[in-house]
Amino acid sequence: MNIVNTLTIRHLKQNKRRTLVTIIGVIISVAMVTAVATLVFSFSDLMIRQAIADTGEWHVRYQDITKEQLAAIKGDDATKTVAITRDLGYAPLEGGQNPNKPYLFIKEYNAQGFAQFQVELSKGRLPHTDKEVVISEPVATNAKVKYEIGDRLTLRIGERFEQGSDQPLDQTEMLRREDGKLTETLQQIKTKEYTVVGFIKRPVWESAWAPGYTIISYVDDNIIGTNDRVDASVVLRSVNPSLFSHAEDLATKNQIETVQYNNGLLRYYGLSKSEASYSMMFSLSAIIMAVIMIGSVSLIYNAFAISVSERSRHLGMLASVGATKRQKRNSVLFEGVVIGLISIPIGILCGLAGIGITFGFMNTMIEGALWTTEKLRLIVTPLSLLIVCVVSMLTIFISTYLPAIKASKVSAMDAIRQTTDIKLTAKAVKTSKFIRKLFGIEAEIGLKNLKRNKRRYHAILFSLVISIVLFLSVSFFTAGMRQSLELSQEGVKYDIEVSYSNGKRIDDRLMQSIVSLNGVTEYNVIQELYKNAWVDAANIADELQEKVKKDKSLLQDGKYPYDIKIHALNDSSLQAYAKAVGADYEQLTDPDHPAAIVMDTIHYKDMDTGKYIHTKAIYTNVGQSMELTNFYKENGEKTKANKVIVAVLTDQVPMGMNMTGLGGLNMIVSERVMNLLADDEDLANVSTYLHLKSTEPMRTQQEIEEMHETNLNVNNVYQSRKSEEQQILLMSVFSYGFIVLISAISIANIFNTISTGLSLRKREFAMLKSVGMTQKGFAKMMNYESIFYGAKSLMFGLPVSFVLMVLIYRAFANKFSYGFTLPWMSILSVIVAVFAIVGSAIVYSGAKVKKENIIDALKQENI
Repeated sequence: MNIVNTLTIRHLKQNKRRTLVTIIGVIISVAMVTAVATLVFSFSDLMIRQAIADTGEWHVRYQDITKEQLAAIKGDDATKTVAITRDLGYAPLEGGQNPNKPYLFIKEYNAQGFAQFQVELSKGRLPHTDKEVVISEPVATNAKVKYEIGDRLTLRIGERFEQGSDQPLDQTEMLRREDGKLTETLQQIKTKEYTVVGFIKRPVWESAWAPGYTIISYVDDNIIGTNDRVDASVVLRSVNPSLFSHAEDLATKNQIETVQYNNGLLRYYGLSKSEASYSMMFSLSAIIMAVIMIGSVSLIYNAFAISVSERSRHLGMLASVGATKRQKRNSVLFEGVVIGLISIPIGILCGLAGIGITFGFMNTMIEGALWTTEKLRLIVTPLSLLIVCVVSMLTIFISTYLPAIKASKVSAMDAIRQTTDIKLTAKAVKTSKFIRKLFGIEAEIGLKNLKRNKRRYHAILFSLVISIVLFLSVSFFTAGMRQSLELSQEGVKYDIEVSYSNGKRIDDRLMQSIVSLNGVTEYNVIQELYKNAWVDAANIADELQEKVKKDKSLLQDGKYPYDIKIHALNDSSLQAYAKAVGADYEQLTDPDHPAAIVMDTIHYKDMDTGKYIHTKAIYTNVGQSMELTNFYKENGEKTKANKVIVAVLTDQVPMGMNMTGLGGLNMIVSERVMNLLADDEDLANVSTYLHLKSTEPMRTQQEIEEMHETNLNVNNVYQSRKSEEQQILLMSVFSYGFIVLISAISIANIFNTISTGLSLRKREFAMLKSVGMTQKGFAKMMNYESIFYGAKSLMFGLPVSFVLMVLIYRAFANKFSYGFTLPWMSILSVIVAVFAIVGSAIVYSGAKVKKENIIDALKQENI
């Protein structure tokens, strides 16, 4: 080790407090980067495992392929494993007690398919030949048909066809029935014999409305016939953006018509076939990484830069005994290396420990709220550690390089006398007379103190500005993430929807029987009626106005035709909903003056662009009225218009309500108002839906089906709701965790910068006390400095934050379209927090300075 490095280490040991502060600053920064990297990798791992548990492990699926095409897929270099599946069709379930599920649905897997598609065996074993089957448990529990291991089945298997159609129906299609009679038949019948070898749990991919109970047999991909067709679900060796083009090329070369992608799984790898989605993810990743890097650099840079003046004297003494510019620069860089070697390992361990403890609490919350099958686990990969080390080393290098360059350029005499840091000319420290008159001599002295050492003042100001920008940009980013996630979801807020397939209303007797079932915690009844209205062109949605500009024929007499969807809630549900949105229940039930709650905002997916759009459905005001009518009856006659008053405008959706698209409007009314608006023909077409929340959705569904009510459809969307709530909860945890992390870093940054800066001014404060400044005057000076720092940092920080918010908004706009709104609560919080934190830091550091002995402080060289 050369003499300069030896002296650098000795200098670090002599200035223990400053060295410790710098090390702590670097540790905090490294811990932040570690926590963020680990959080991203761990959340991605959780969602990947949950997606595999729900939908199976596959990336690309080639449908309806031949034996030769299968060989080409297996021989492809990108293919890792191939699961072979085949849907044989449906067979009548003899003795089944559930009229809504009269079939067995026969599916075949090869050995790899059983592994990839999470088939959960409950008893017996999996099939080894195409003569064996496993049966799902609901056949016994729901259909009341008992089978035993070893039973032999003879099944007549065919495909479902609706009357008058030549397209077969699959498991996603509901049972076709009218007036209690089936309007579908099984065709292309083939007879097969099976032996029952086991039982499985109900597959998660079997939808609640599926007409057949799943049974699974075996397909041997080595003996597939020349004319046989199968599906191949492929797991790729490498998951990267090129998989989409590669799969399309493979399909084209081998004349494969249908290619599917497991988008639910691929999006957790950060992949999407949509260019808009990919552009959005890339833009947001770049912005957020830049924010993290800037925050880290500012934290570490200030730890070095705030004490440049104190270190410059030491470097000046080295220069006076022959140290070159290069040696002085390398001394500072070597100091960064030493601090990095100590801080990076400790920072990584602290970051991993902190995030690991956080995960321990989060797992309990997630399991309790969402019944997830997978646990959030701490994922530490070589890539994540490499990212942390590279980012940390790069950050330390940038943070030390700038002070090192400055230190190398200062002459020995200037460094020893510190003439470059402290400006004593009248012009440099000139202040306004207004300051002294308004705030007193102490405030003027405080301002002169800041002006005479601009380097230290700028370092503190830079720290504050970066903290403001970090907090506001991250808050805006996480709010945008939550909003975009909610836009892309269907908004399912219930577990089960019950309705009649023939449009018949659910009578009170049946409704009471259903809502009184064990497990039902909440319900509502919605009746739906369709009407129309002519809306002035000035009041229609912005997107419609753009269309009207291009095609004036869309208007009639300056008005645009709107589709009105009226939803009538039962009394108890309407009372609760009216209270939630601030509506007057009495007004909503007044038949003499019909009133409605109007949903004036909508969100939908534009099929042309693939963007999710959140926009105003209509521009109207509370108290205005709308004329509702049916544009034309079947006999060609116009109907009488009914006026409805807008009671409240809201964007809060009642449970079970489906939002209309562009050019439509949702209205929520009482049952009395609906009966008033509807004529006899309308009432005959009213659809009724009962929505339930249940603690045990699968059991509740089974109990409703066991009532054997003809034409009653039971749609269990529990899996969809659970998935949506799961994603929103995880995003919220990530968002708030990120905000808390950034807030902690920002507070530490401010405290570190200000306390170090004040520690370096001990001699200055001692000098002021020695010429008569009182404790009260000292406090007044400190208070003014905190106000000045806060105001100045907000003056620079807020505009920079607004620019970043616009960039983030534009990144989201690649995929999601919604109005730009400033986060006023976050801005207000920042304004209050800046003054509170700066004030606290100055009071804390000032209290320590007050205890210093004047003589000792005047003699002190090091901190």
